[in-house]
Amino acid sequence: MDVLFDRVAGIDVGKATVTVFVRTPGTGRKRNSETRTFRTMTRSLVVMADWLEECGVTLAAMESTATYWKPVFYCLEERMECWLLNAAHMKAVPGRKSDVKDAEWIAQLLEHGLVSPSFVPPPQVRTLRNLTRYRSQLMGDRTRDAGRLEKLLEDASIKLSVVASNITGTSSREMLHALVDGERDPAVMADMAYSTLRRKIPDLTEALTGRFDEHHAVLVGALLTRLEHTEAALRQIDAELAVRMMPFARQLELLQTIPGVGVVTAQVFIAETGGDMSRFASPEQLSAWVGLAPAIHESAGKRTPAGTRRGNKFLTSMLVEAAYSASRTKNTYLASQFTRIASRRGRGRAAIAVVHSMLVSAYWMLVRDEPYQDLGPDWLAKRNDEAHARRLVAQLERLGHTVVLDPAA
Repeated sequence: MDVLFDRVAGIDVGKATVTVFVRTPGTGRKRNSETRTFRTMTRSLVVMADWLEECGVTLAAMESTATYWKPVFYCLEERMECWLLNAAHMKAVPGRKSDVKDAEWIAQLLEHGLVSPSFVPPPQVRTLRNLTRYRSQLMGDRTRDAGRLEKLLEDASIKLSVVASNITGTSSREMLHALVDGERDPAVMADMAYSTLRRKIPDLTEALTGRFDEHHAVLVGALLTRLEHTEAALRQIDAELAVRMMPFARQLELLQTIPGVGVVTAQVFIAETGGDMSRFASPEQLSAWVGLAPAIHESAGKRTPAGTRRGNKFLTSMLVEAAYSASRTKNTYLASQFTRIASRRGRGRAAIAVVHSMLVSAYWMLVRDEPYQDLGPDWLAKRNDEAHARRLVAQLERLGHTVVLDPAA
């Protein structure tokens, strides 16, 4: 087999050590090989990079092993071309012998051009990813703590969630802090309500009558403190993202014209894709990368569907939320698409279909630098009617008739 890359390095990454297998030209048609092991500390990685440069290595590759690949990749990317390989793609290449080490196998695949690199975003986008992913974790923490708080109040027979739609809102928090501080008069706490919640003071008085004791006060106080710390961290992350997203202001503006897509979803889209659609050959490739393209199992000439592929869970989860938001919009194509598919296939499949439509729209919007243009809720019905009319005309013409369509007034 022809050698496409003369000087390559295959790297097997572990938590504490990395094994590097280097392949370089030898005498005649022979190839020289050398293996070394390094620690994953920064100084050792710099020594590794120096050695690879001495060997004249121009291309290095490694598997995406958990997060252990990151320090190695970041150390090498500024000094040579570096590829991150998908483990599933490597397993699909036949011919590996059982006694071949991982680093050696990577080097062999690399020198013959049998693997292709996965997308690794540039440093600026990696920073955005770290921020948006941590924000997603904080949002999940906030939701879980609010759920724990509601269960704890139920245990104390405090039915605040029956009257107040948000037990972590301003009015509810004042009442809960009063409970923690020792207040037990329901009428006093109900009078702390603000705005429209004041119309429900009689119901609040009833809801705040319970069996709230000292251990409840300790736990509710701890949960309220956690919620406040989480929300402070979220505000800090949002402020940092607002600054770092400035170079992508135009992309953010375009993405938010899609029904259901807000600033948080748009920021996650930019952070996960880099906002550059040139790396995707088509909207279908973008959809496959996100994990929405159907997987197909083929055996003995038979092809069977196997659900969707594993993709980018961070972007998928945000887009699914956006799809449900779009389903509640008025007189939009996405809302009508959701309703039509949900009636036949269920809400889950309908949401995935809407996400796919969003991705196709986002791809072409960013490529063409133009905002979203809604097709309208009856676009598909009109298209189907026109296609049906064309089929009927074609049938009549095959029977020898001349058809002239005269639209009804």
